[in-house]
Formats: sequence, C-alpha cells, structure tokens
Amino acid sequence: MVPWLGPDDPLPPPESARRRPNGLLAAGGGLAVPRLIDAYTRGAFPWFSEGEPVLWWCPDPRMVLATDAVYVSSSLARRLRRADYTVTVDRDFAGVMRACAAPRVDDHGTWITAAMFDAYTALHAAGAAHSLEVWQDGALAGAIYGVGIGRAFFGESMCSPRTDGSKVAIAWLAAQLARWGVPFIDCQVPSDHLASLGAQAVPRRNFLARLATLVEQPGPPRPWRLDADLTGALVAERFRPAAGASSGTDARTR
Repeated sequence: MVPWLGPDDPLPPPESARRRPNGLLAAGGGLAVPRLIDAYTRGAFPWFSEGEPVLWWCPDPRMVLATDAVYVSSSLARRLRRADYTVTVDRDFAGVMRACAAPRVDDHGTWITAAMFDAYTALHAAGAAHSLEVWQDGALAGAIYGVGIGRAFFGESMCSPRTDGSKVAIAWLAAQLARWGVPFIDCQVPSDHLASLGAQAVPRRNFLARLATLVEQPGPPRPWRLDADLTGALVAERFRPAAGASSGTDARTR
C-alpha cells in the first residue's frame, strides 16, 4: 500500500520506496515550497501526469552525471567553440519550463502540469530552482532547469528548440557546477540520451549517502552567475571527446 500524505505528514524514508513500480514512495501531500525542499534534501522528487495525485519517487538505481565527466562528441565540441550563441542563468526560468513542457515528436504528453509549473516557479522565487539558457539569434536554442540545495543539483528537464541546444546547455551547466564544487547532476531515472552524455546508474543507497553530505555544504553564491571567464572553448576543452557519443535527438531528463 502506497502511503497517502496529508499536508503536514512527513515523507516516508526513501529506502522504503516500492520495487514495482520502481521507486514509488508516497502520494499526496501537495507541492508547497517547504515540502519540495524537504523531499529533494532527502532524495525524493515528484513525478505525475495530469489527473493523477502528486506522486513521490526515489528509484533504485539513480542516474547521475558527474560534472567532470560529460561525454562530448567532436561535433558537439566544435559547436561549443562557436561564438554564435550566448548563455545565461536564471534569465527566463518560467520560459524554460514552458519550453520543456511543449509537445515534441513521438512524445506522449508532459508531466510538467500547471501544478508543477506553479510549484517550481515558486521554488525559483525562493532561490532553490534555477535555469540555464542558451540563446541564438535572440531565441531560446536550448535550456535545462532543476533544483539546487547545498552542493547538490537535481536536473528536472531540458529542451532543445535547436539542434544540440540541450547538450550545449548541460555541458555549460556541468562546467559551472564543477567550479562551484557540485560533483554531479542528479538525472533521476535512466535514459539512453543521458547515458550518451556520460550519466551512470548508481545504487540508491550510495546516492543517498553522498546526498546527505552534499546538501549540508554551502551552496553556490546567490544570485547564480556564470563565471566571467567561462567560455564555450573552455567548456569544450574541459570534457574529453567521446568517439561513441550520440548526436541524436535531445530529450527530457524524465
């Protein structure tokens, strides 16, 4: 039986999540900012579709992308070195969420519901959710958003209105997070797209043990700003070219 939470009920221990479906921890409880911060601090996250109750998850294994080990193909490295785009942080968080929620080819709807949009824009206003945007010719070319607590970052979704836009975004984000001492991006659930970028599945117990330390450490300075000396060329140089890295379709983190 999946625990049903009232507004003030605490989440169950993440280790108690069900095996089938993998990681289902609890239902209900709402999406207030304190609830979200508590959940992420403990390794859980909400994921549900329109018409469903709020569902909380903590899957085993957990997909993580080390910020010092992003796989970059030769073509992506060339794109990173170009000077035909700009990168910003937290310039248009709501716009990034809308772009991530937009319909895509062969997609079966979105889990970024109106309730999720309201919850995460409130989390952004509280300083705990962030976006990184890639702009080209004045338009959004790629982006990623997620939650930052201490030295932990939890990727929520990314979008790629232009070719490789989300890959450029995640490479820049990883490079900046590494400079801030954030060791990995939590990608939550496995996907071929994330694996092509270097993400790996780790046992939940290992993830939770590492997370417990990271969330207690001082986080990046606020407001978030990219280092002035960080360039696409430096990002490309930071990560090794991966001969087998995919150049296929960009996708949501989940």
